[in-house]
Amino acid sequence: MKTSTANTLFWLVKREFWEHRGGFFWAPVVTGGVFVLLNIMGIITGEVFGARNGFNLSFGGSQNNMRLLSQALDKQSMDTVGAGLDMVMYSSTMIMGIILGFVVFFYCLGALYDDRRDRSILFWKSLPISDTATVLSKIISATVVAPFITVIAGALTGILMLLMFAAALSLHGVSVWHLLSLSHPLQVIANMLGSIPLYLLWALPTVGWLMLCSAWARSKPFLWAVALPIAVGIVIGWFDLLGTVNVPNSWYWRDVVARILGSVFPGSWFGEVSGIGGHNPAELLSSLSVTRGYTALASANLWLGVAAAIAMLAGAIWFRRWRDDS
Repeated sequence: MKTSTANTLFWLVKREFWEHRGGFFWAPVVTGGVFVLLNIMGIITGEVFGARNGFNLSFGGSQNNMRLLSQALDKQSMDTVGAGLDMVMYSSTMIMGIILGFVVFFYCLGALYDDRRDRSILFWKSLPISDTATVLSKIISATVVAPFITVIAGALTGILMLLMFAAALSLHGVSVWHLLSLSHPLQVIANMLGSIPLYLLWALPTVGWLMLCSAWARSKPFLWAVALPIAVGIVIGWFDLLGTVNVPNSWYWRDVVARILGSVFPGSWFGEVSGIGGHNPAELLSSLSVTRGYTALASANLWLGVAAAIAMLAGAIWFRRWRDDS
């Protein structure tokens, strides 16, 4: 029985991927391609302008040429250079993470509404597939499949970027292999993959709210999902201004609106993590590591969001089972 359920869930997730591969697959791939192309254009532009104007690329002034990277560096300098190279790898995934947030947002918003709108829900309900399995497959697609593909695309783009910059710097006397030895590509990839379970937990309130609206709304789910919480915030602010209620307006916008509308954007959980920052790139990257990110698990905000998401997803399953738009 468990094998049959797991097999059904596998094929449902696979169906979601093929139906939405434009957002799940092609969006990060195209974003990575455009990012690489723009950086190639930037490198070529820099080389051309440098050659025309006799500009010599250097670190720390004209007397500190990049050839110094081929010589012995102290540990702090090596850590700084290595962190800079790691940030090159992270940069592409950061851009893709923003795209991922929008893809997941609109996917969840239409996940349970679109099949009611085009009446395909009648076909799916004729099959021996439970509403719980259908909703669960969409949750897995949004919080596991989509970020996993984004991380892989981001890692491959980051490695390509790293090789491009190393090749460009080699034209100025820097040893490519020495430069690459200072970076930590495996650690960067491990950090990005390790953040997926945290993304799942943190994104659940937005996923739950959007799917609830998708299952409940008879029309215009975007209007209900976005305008309703914003309108409530405006009303609370108005009453607070009049002094008739004592509800912290900033709390509502930060812990309610931001959680149910913006939690699908990767890294937004770092607002719950203390000690973010540093005096150099190495310290900054260390403060943004996946191990530091998991300290957000100690936040009540995260678990309250998970509890609220479970309730909203239960409501989405109920509405999918009983909603009749005929």
